[in-house]
Formats: sequence, C-alpha cells, structure tokens
Amino acid sequence: MLAIGKDEVQELLTIKSCMKVLEAVLADLTRNEAIQELRSVFPIEQGNVLGQMPGYWKREKVVGTKIITVYAENNKNGLPSHQGAVLVFDSITGRLKAIVDGEKITAIRTAAVSAIATNHLARENSEIVSILGTGEQARSHLEAMLLVRPIKQVKVWGHTKEKALLFQEEMVQKFKVPIQVCDSVKEAVYDADIICTVTASKVPILKGDWVKAGSHVNAVGACQPNDRELDTDLVKKSKFYVDRLESAINESGDFLIPLKEGVIAQTHIIGEIGELLTKQIEGRKSEISITIFESLGLAIEDLAAANFIYQEAVRLNKGTEISI
Repeated sequence: MLAIGKDEVQELLTIKSCMKVLEAVLADLTRNEAIQELRSVFPIEQGNVLGQMPGYWKREKVVGTKIITVYAENNKNGLPSHQGAVLVFDSITGRLKAIVDGEKITAIRTAAVSAIATNHLARENSEIVSILGTGEQARSHLEAMLLVRPIKQVKVWGHTKEKALLFQEEMVQKFKVPIQVCDSVKEAVYDADIICTVTASKVPILKGDWVKAGSHVNAVGACQPNDRELDTDLVKKSKFYVDRLESAINESGDFLIPLKEGVIAQTHIIGEIGELLTKQIEGRKSEISITIFESLGLAIEDLAAANFIYQEAVRLNKGTEISI
C-alpha cells in the first residue's frame, strides 16, 4: 500500500489534469456508472464535524472513502479548515491500495469542478473575476478561473484585510495578473463576470442586487443545510445548477433556505454538472442570465482524484510503501 502525502499530491495532481478526471467521473455518475452516498457528518464540539464520504467508480474498479474533519475556525490560527485522507481500495479484491492526503485533494478537485462548471456556464468573454475569501480555496479557484476564461482583472475581498493583502501579494507574483483588494463584498463583485464565494460564512455575504446581469457564480463555501453564502434574491433570479441533486436537496443551505421560505420550488434546480457534460441539459442560453453553480463536494470526485494520484505515483515511483 502507498501512503501519499500533501507535497506529492500537489506534485502529481494539477487542476488541469484533475478537470479531465472529474469530467469523466461526473459523466459516469450521471450514467449510474459511478455510485456514491451522501456524506455522513458526525458532530463534534463548537460546530466542528467529522465527515465520511464513500464512493465506487466502476470503470476504474476502485472503491473508497474520504474521511475528513472540518474546523471552520482553524483559518484564524493558521491551520487548514479541512484535514483528512482518502482511502483507495481495489473493488475486485478489496485490497487497500493507497492512503492519500485529503487536504490538497479537496483544494484541487473543488477548484477543478468549479472550472468545469464555469467553462459551461460563464460567458465566453468573461474578463473580471471576484474572489470572496482568502484561504486555500481562494488561491486554487483563482488558478482554475485563469485556466478557463481570459481573465484580465481580479478583485478580492476577505474578512481580514491583512489576509487579503497577503493573497494579493502571493497571487500577483504567481500569476502576473492585476489584483485589487476591496473593502466590501459589494465593491468586490461590482462589474464582475465571475464570482467565486469560498468563505466559511454561515450567513449570506452576496446579495442579488450587487450581481450584474450575465454573471456566473461558483458558490463553494457553504455545505450544510443551515449555512449559506448567497441571499434569497440572488438564488431566486438565477439559473441554478448543482454538482449532485441528492446532495443539494439535503445539504445546500443556499438552496434549502429559499425553498423553505417558499420563494423557489425544487424545480428551480436546472440540473447537475454531469448532465451538462453528457448533454442531457443545456448550459447558458442568454447573455444576461445569472448562473449559479452550487458546489457541495462529492465523494466520487475525491475517489477519482485519489485514484489518479495513485496511478501517477506508481508510474513515477512516488509515495511511501507501508504495511498495516
């Protein structure tokens, strides 16, 4: 069995390569050629949780689970909010093939899925991106957006100005793109073509009145029924897409709260990203529509990414062989 750490994950899995893997597995999920269950969330103290996310990808003959802790306040102490590992098993023999660091997988695969959604839903000429948040997901999402659209300007907002300035310094050096630090969300999203919400907020930070016609929103941060980053007005006037319908109707506060308010119906969800990839549904039809991709994170994405990393580690003689 191979143990594959954080640095090796980052070396072996790029956002671009991850996009190709996830396009395949999300299409298979829609065809029932990949199977997963809703995440199991075990509450700890102070709102912290332990999550387990099992999945099975028939094509690759792998089954596995991601086990991860989510401590939203960790960012204040310089620690990652998501920590854990993905266990990859051979589905034919049941052999445990690899234990792969889950923190970097989470950052990379989440941004890769947002890039896939953006590629199908954002206007082709989108040039201004707004990043709401300054953590690891903010960094990976900026890289992802630069891969799929001709971005000329970046605007960033964070709860802490110091962290926003650090983000600006690091990302300007890395990507050579102009980045403006904004004092408010309203300022950050003004005139933005693409908006990525990657915060730990439990209440709406993005209002419909602030989002211009034709924008695309990747809503990433809120992943529990009582948490949301988007206000009801924005969700109501949007074309709403999800990574998985089952997940959205059980876990998405961005969707469930407006639904409980009676402002939208369950049919407000147009469909899944996998259905876009298999052409079962259409993407953007109008230059003035506001599209939203609600990203909750799927077990099958983690499994597919971890399996790719394992295959690359074997090919390149990476990882550490261990026995248990």
